[in-house]
Amino acid sequence: ELVLESVLDREKKSSFDLVLTAVDGSDPARSGTVQIRVNVTDANDNPPVFSKTVYEARVPENLPPGSLVLRVRATDADTGSNGRVSYSFGNVPDDFTALFTVDSENGEVRTAGNLDFEEKSKYIFGLEARDGGGLVSHCKAQIDVTDENDNAPEITILSLSSPVPEDAPTGTVVALLNVEDPDSGENGQVSCELSGEAPLSIVASSGGSYKVLVLAKALDREEAAFHELVLRASDGGDPALTGTARIRVTVVDANDNAPVFSQSEYTVRVPEDVPVSSTLVTVTATDADEGLNGHVKYS
Repeated sequence: ELVLESVLDREKKSSFDLVLTAVDGSDPARSGTVQIRVNVTDANDNPPVFSKTVYEARVPENLPPGSLVLRVRATDADTGSNGRVSYSFGNVPDDFTALFTVDSENGEVRTAGNLDFEEKSKYIFGLEARDGGGLVSHCKAQIDVTDENDNAPEITILSLSSPVPEDAPTGTVVALLNVEDPDSGENGQVSCELSGEAPLSIVASSGGSYKVLVLAKALDREEAAFHELVLRASDGGDPALTGTARIRVTVVDANDNAPVFSQSEYTVRVPEDVPVSSTLVTVTATDADEGLNGHVKYS
């Protein structure tokens, strides 16, 4: 009887070649030999082993669906189905599987949907490697989503003081604006400028995101009854994205113009016997203001 004396390990030695010798008791002794080969068959005693405990990747948010993100690899020392490894996600939410897939055979993790840095910039999840005998091992993966300049600045008019009296002093606040860009870094740094001829300027408030339109010089309704402005906000991306907003400021009349006679002096020659109530001369004065401010009376 050939008896096993210690535990076998196929992964260390898969076969044994032995020579069994039988010797009789004669003198001289005679012997016979036989060769014995012991083949050790595999048992599923080895779980899959990942090459790393944590896999990391950085991908841009504009990566198209189906793009390779990372590849995990696990090996199993067993043979046959016991050493055949399949990959799957661990316990992940449903919305995660709408964004990523894992190939069960080669361990490739790919995008399944569109990533959005502004919505989520980091994904940490677990992966499983399972052999044909049911043994499982785990690893972690971390995907960092990098920002792309995919959002144009948004301009919100919080308040607008229109109409504005034409005698409003310089520095009067005309509008409060909020300019935001959800991108990060230079992609989210916004600069604003006004286009259009108007006595208005734009400055940043202490918060940095609020902009204020203020009177840069005195208004004159008689020159312009309203002002059409275009506010343009550009981010620091390459290429830069731009958002615009149109602002119309109406100017209200103030009584800042005195009546003006058509002549500074009128000279009339009349005979001394002119009848009473005769019209001697007609004088004319105009006022550039409007409404009651421009209505002229004589005395």
